[in-house]
Amino acid sequence: MTVLQTNELSKRYGPIKAVNRLSLKVEEGQILGILGPNGSGKTTFLGMVLDIIQKDSGSYSWFDGQYGENARKNLGALLETPNFYPYKNAVDNLKIIAHIKKVENPRIDELLEIVNLAHRKESPFQAYSLGMKQRLGIAGAMIGNPDVLIFDEPTNGLDPQGIAEVRETIVDIGKQGKTIIMASHILDEVEKVCTHVSIIKNGNHLISGSVGSIISDDVQVEIAAPNLDGLKNMLSNDSRISQLKEKEGKLILFVDSEFSTAEINQMAHNNGITLTHLVAKAKSLESEFLEITSKN
Repeated sequence: MTVLQTNELSKRYGPIKAVNRLSLKVEEGQILGILGPNGSGKTTFLGMVLDIIQKDSGSYSWFDGQYGENARKNLGALLETPNFYPYKNAVDNLKIIAHIKKVENPRIDELLEIVNLAHRKESPFQAYSLGMKQRLGIAGAMIGNPDVLIFDEPTNGLDPQGIAEVRETIVDIGKQGKTIIMASHILDEVEKVCTHVSIIKNGNHLISGSVGSIISDDVQVEIAAPNLDGLKNMLSNDSRISQLKEKEGKLILFVDSEFSTAEINQMAHNNGITLTHLVAKAKSLESEFLEITSKN
């Protein structure tokens, strides 16, 4: 089922196009990372599809329209730093959210187990670390058992331990079959958590797909030799190399995954070239992101 479909959704703030004719589709069960630099329109986009920010033009629909005007009841969202009563504990704070949402059986103990806060459920919110506060916010978003969870920069401002804890929580929730939409500017976070990614820049949608399809099969190879010009001439006409550039005394190659470093080394040896540096690494979402955004 298509969980969310947007059609040329747009929003301006004066002369600035915060979101420009953005169309994308989210399918059930996906963990979608909306990836873009700060100021790219991620938060504005989420605000529009949650009906918090009024759109200028375009349209969107949730769940193929099957819930009509009640679609919002099937969504859980955490868009900013969670705000709870500082002197109340986790259980009491979640009971307040359940009351606001009119949820009779909020399964609070179960939710606290999911976000790994059961052992601190009697502690006041003000005694929590930033990561714990964020995880309690996720538990709050899950009250009412919504089909879709929406998070805006869920690890923003956290230390490495907090980032790892929130990341693990989101992955565990995704394993339960929930659809998750999260905005982030942290490439490593999206690559480790998400099944799918949509890249936006300056409010424009650049590309969408599974994380695996966005990252090409090319391998990046760094290579160097005293005779760098000779090395470049040797490699420049090889069809297995899709891209070759020189950087800081090295050649950076993007090669077919089957073109091994052993073959490259043997090829250089056969041409009388002694390599001083040869390192291969698979392309990452970061390298793909930089390549995609630099072209647009």
